[in-house]
Amino acid sequence: MSTNGHEEGIHTLRVRREVEIAAPIDISFEALLAELGPEGEMPGGQPFPMVIEAKVGGRWFRDLGNDAGHLWGHVQVIKPPSLLEICGPLFMSYPAISHVQYRLKEEGGKTLLSVLHRAMGQIPKEDREGVESGWEYNIQRVREIAEARAHR
Repeated sequence: MSTNGHEEGIHTLRVRREVEIAAPIDISFEALLAELGPEGEMPGGQPFPMVIEAKVGGRWFRDLGNDAGHLWGHVQVIKPPSLLEICGPLFMSYPAISHVQYRLKEEGGKTLLSVLHRAMGQIPKEDREGVESGWEYNIQRVREIAEARAHR
């Protein structure tokens, strides 16, 4: 058996983020599905459209056409408009598994979106360090989409 340094070891990550959204919970949940789907964006504004099948067992994937793509995960739990859980590799193209939980709670006409991402596997250092900024961008995008829709 051959190993190549400490990067071959199993690592974990845990990222928790919250954002208050000035929109009702139904609109905020729709915005979450939009960001996870056709309105997805990378940090910097580059479009990154995905497909989310919003049902138990539904796939979350990037369709590159011609039967090419990248499976990010499956819907493990969905209870619109308050809960969505996804399990799968997400962006990780190496031995790893993730669980992401999106909880939404309405308070006074606003929505609190809480995201918890936990993962384990052979996660490289640059991904362990960079994932936090990615999540921050993602939840701010959900907020932007929801607030724009709420003020139409």
